This record gives sequence, C-alpha cells and structure tokens, in this order.
Amino acid sequence: MTGDLSRTGGGLRRRTVLLAAAAAGLGAWWLRPVVAPLLVGRFEFEPLADPPGFRRIANGPGGATSGLPSPFIGLEAPGDTRPSEPPAPPPDDLCSALFGAAPPPGVVPIAVFSDYNCPYCRVLTDRLATLEERSAGGVRMTWHEWPRLGPASRIAARAALAADMQGAYAAFQRRLMRTSFVPGPRYIAEVAADIGVDPDRLLADMEGPEVAARLRITEAVARQFRFYGTPSLVVGRTVVIGTVPASVLAALVAQERRDGPPPACV
Repeated sequence: MTGDLSRTGGGLRRRTVLLAAAAAGLGAWWLRPVVAPLLVGRFEFEPLADPPGFRRIANGPGGATSGLPSPFIGLEAPGDTRPSEPPAPPPDDLCSALFGAAPPPGVVPIAVFSDYNCPYCRVLTDRLATLEERSAGGVRMTWHEWPRLGPASRIAARAALAADMQGAYAAFQRRLMRTSFVPGPRYIAEVAADIGVDPDRLLADMEGPEVAARLRITEAVARQFRFYGTPSLVVGRTVVIGTVPASVLAALVAQERRDGPPPACV
C-alpha cells in the first residue's frame, strides 16, 4: 500500500512538473511575433488629427493609467500633476524627440512615458523588458521620464536622467521600479553607489540644465499627443494609453513591423 502511494505521489509530481514546463513554453510561444496576432485578432485603427501621421487602436486595448481614479488611490497625488519643468515649445522634429535616432529598418521603436510612483507603470515596464529581450533586437525602447504624481516622482525622474548621463539608466530604473523608496539625497546616493556611478556627480547633474531640458522636451511631446496619464506609449505609429497585455504588445509590434515606420518619421 505504501509503495502504491509513493508511486502515485511521484506520478503527481512528475505531471505537475510537466504541466509547469508546458505552461512556461506556451507563454514563450504566444509572445512570438508570428503567434501573438493569431490570438489577439485584427486591430482596427483610426488616425489622429494631431499630431498627423499617427493613429490609435479603435477597438481597445488601453488599460488603467495614473491619471484616473484607481484601486491604488492614496498612492497617487491627483492634486499635484504639474510638470516638473515648464514645457518646451513643440519640437521641430517630433520623431527625434519621441524616438531619438531613427531605428534601423525592421526595428520597431517604442516610446514609453512613465512615472516611478505609478503602479501600472511598474507592471508595464516588466512586460516591455520581456518584449524587448525576446525581440532579439527587433524592438528599441525610448524611455521618457514624465513625473506626474508629486515631488517624489519629480526627484526620482531627475535622478534617473542624471544616472543616464553616466550610462546607468537601465540599472537605476530597475532599482526604482522594483522597490519602494523615499527619494531623498541620501537614498539616491546609496542607489548610485550600489549601481557603480558617482553619487556626487549624479546629485549635481540632477539639478543641471541637461536634465531640466530633457524633462521640458518630454512634457512638450506628451502635450502634443494629449496624454493624460502614465503609462502612455507610442509603438511605431500607434498611440496606446494605459496598461497593455503582453499578447497585445507582441501583436502590435508585429503589425507595426509589417506596416513600416511611421509616415511622419520617414
């Protein structure tokens, strides 16, 4: 009897392991650009009047943003959504302000407008990191610090841009997105030291003109697209506001690759 129970328990464990492996394999499978569109279905688009050359998805899939009431109310600062810097004038070259340098052929650019105190941004950042990793160079992210949720957000945004000046943006972003924080000078200096950048330089650069200019440009671009909260995305020529399922992101990237670069950016 004991032997029968042991064999039964072993069989159950093996089946559990096999099911877990199959689920993991299925997750990786449906994120592939060829498969995701089959599961998501056909997108319906409608053009934006301004800025021209861009579009939105008419049949979804925008999710929750930090600009609207949410279950996370209390973590936000809805009465304090003023920009960290006065916006710059609308950029002469919107695509460069949005995506940076033009991507190589076949590479889909994604611009992300995010806030470190936005809970939805934390979820979407992980999804985008996974998408970029699995794209094998077929996707290029441009991160825009758009602090909307009070003084702590503005300090964190400045610190991240200052870290970028030392080539450590990704490491700094991961640290802030994955931990709770109170972004005072001491905390920021500790994070800087942990990720291998000069804390004194980072604290000085936070208050410098380059960081201020980048924040002003981001604010101007966000206003041009009429974004109202974070996260907000521009995937190729398609604007998406709010959280987006991983399958939709993968399908949209595949669609953008087929459609080619945004007409306004050619």
